[in-house]
Amino acid sequence: MSAPASEGRRAELAEALARTRERIAATGTHPTLVVVTKFFPAADAAALVDLGVTDIGENRDQEAAAKVTELEECEHRPERVHFIGQLQSNKAASVARYADVVQSVDRVKIVTALEKGARAADRRLDVLLQIDLEADSHGRGGVQPADLPALAERVAGSDVLDLRGVMAVAPLGEDPEAAFARLADLHERLLRDHPDASWRSAGMSGDLETALAHGATHVRVGSAILGARPLAR
Repeated sequence: MSAPASEGRRAELAEALARTRERIAATGTHPTLVVVTKFFPAADAAALVDLGVTDIGENRDQEAAAKVTELEECEHRPERVHFIGQLQSNKAASVARYADVVQSVDRVKIVTALEKGARAADRRLDVLLQIDLEADSHGRGGVQPADLPALAERVAGSDVLDLRGVMAVAPLGEDPEAAFARLADLHERLLRDHPDASWRSAGMSGDLETALAHGATHVRVGSAILGARPLAR
C-alpha cells in the first residue's frame, strides 16, 4: 500500500466532500454519491472511505484493478466499486473480478463478455445501460435510444447480471437541462417493462443539481471533491 494521505490532504478532501454533500442536500434529494477517483491514488480513496464514502468510480481497468487491490490490502475497500468508463470486451473479464457495478454497458458484445467474466469469478454484477444522448455523434459512448429496449431485454435475461437502470453523460456544449430531460423520458419508458431498473446515474461536478432535478438517483462527482485531475499516466 502506498503511503496514507497526509493530514492536510485528508482535511482538504473532508472539506470538499462536505461542500458537495451540502450541494446535494440543498436539492432535497437523497442520491447515491459516487466519488470518481480516477487518476488519484489509492490513499485518497482510502481517506474518502474513512470519511464515509461508500461508492467510488473508476474509468480505466488497469488503474482500477490495482487501486482496488490496494484498498483491499489496507481494509479500505468501499461498499461498491463502479466502473464508469467506456468498456472494451477484452477488458470485461478483468472488470468483472473487482467491480460491483458496471455503469457503461452499451452493446450486446459487452454483455456477453461481462457474463463470461462474472461466471469465471463466481460473482454477480449490477449493470446500468449507458444511453447516448448525442444528437449527431457517438464520441462519449452509449447505446442509441432506439436500441435500448433490446439491450435491456438481453441484460434482464442474464443469469449473472442484474439490470439496475440507466446512465448518461450530458453532451458537450448542450444545455444539460434538455439532455437530462431526455434521459428521464427514456428511463421512464424502460421502467414500464423493467420496473426494478430504477437507478438513473446522471450528473457530475458541474451539473449535479440539474441531474437531480430530473430524477437522478446516482451522481458521479470527481473534481469537486478531489480537485483538478492529475495528468494522465
